[in-house]
Amino acid sequence: MPVQCSNCVQRRAVLKRPKTGHSLCKDCFFWAFEEEIHQTIVSAGLFNRRETVAIGASGGKDSTVLAHVMKVLNERYDYGLNLLLLSVDEGITGYRDDSLETVKRNQQQYELPLKIVSYEELYGWTMDAIVKQVGLKNNCTFCGVFRRQALDRGAMMLKVDKICTGHNADDVAETVLMNVLRGDIARLRRCTAISTASDGEGAIPRCKPLKYAYEKEIVLYAYFKKLDYFSTECIYSPNAYRGHARAFLKDLESIRPSSIIDVIHSGETLSIKEGVKMPVQGTCSRCGYISSQALCKSCVLLEGLNRGLPKLGIGKHHRLHGKILAQEPLTEQEEKKLKAVDF
Repeated sequence: MPVQCSNCVQRRAVLKRPKTGHSLCKDCFFWAFEEEIHQTIVSAGLFNRRETVAIGASGGKDSTVLAHVMKVLNERYDYGLNLLLLSVDEGITGYRDDSLETVKRNQQQYELPLKIVSYEELYGWTMDAIVKQVGLKNNCTFCGVFRRQALDRGAMMLKVDKICTGHNADDVAETVLMNVLRGDIARLRRCTAISTASDGEGAIPRCKPLKYAYEKEIVLYAYFKKLDYFSTECIYSPNAYRGHARAFLKDLESIRPSSIIDVIHSGETLSIKEGVKMPVQGTCSRCGYISSQALCKSCVLLEGLNRGLPKLGIGKHHRLHGKILAQEPLTEQEEKKLKAVDF
């Protein structure tokens, strides 16, 4: 016997919400999904009228749904925002070039301006070239650091007020677990924040409108709305540490669907005991980007690549930063250690 929508009780239900367990028809699901994101935006005060907001667009399901919903809500509730799309081309043949074609179609579908910045343009390196030098074990470290700064640089070129990204509830919960497993107190303390303030020179505020949206519901929304998105995983990420946290979280979710939100709430209510020394945010002495060290991670990684020392930015090599700043040569023993690559 067909199940009726538990909301309108008029139409046939087409899905059972992973987040709440409610059986809903398509229209009621669309409304509930969009309204929850609207409430997230309003309750957190993510935007102000007349702001220019860059939507981080990769062509994947999260950023495509984010762009669609932001355009819908901006018009429905008259946010008064000037929306545009901002994409990063990491230079991954057979992956990013294809996904950027999706972004270009999204630009036409949503009638939003699009800006694409590339690693090659900003750093003189593509991810294909980086992987050839550093191998597949630590390549995600390079990509994550460079991508974050590339988004900020692109946003500065566009003179936007804020960047919004498609991080969903699953992403946030995975990050909480990763930081617990790493013992990274500084990141654990801030990873659940729905928005980041401008912490220094060169930092543009970021926000996560999809913070409480389940990944499964984002997929359902994109499917039933017939949105155009790119679904292939990055060819360089099969061994990424995040994958282990994701698998663990999926196991938890299968037993207890509320596990995702529970993990997020645990991260949000975390308190750090007195006396724990936290890093102090400053600026990189080379590029001016925010950093808790004399050199930001991006500059250290880039220096390692340019010197042919791929491990320079991996692990704890802060004692060598002084030599890098002073452009001093490294000892033969230091170079030998930093040239070793795990393929």
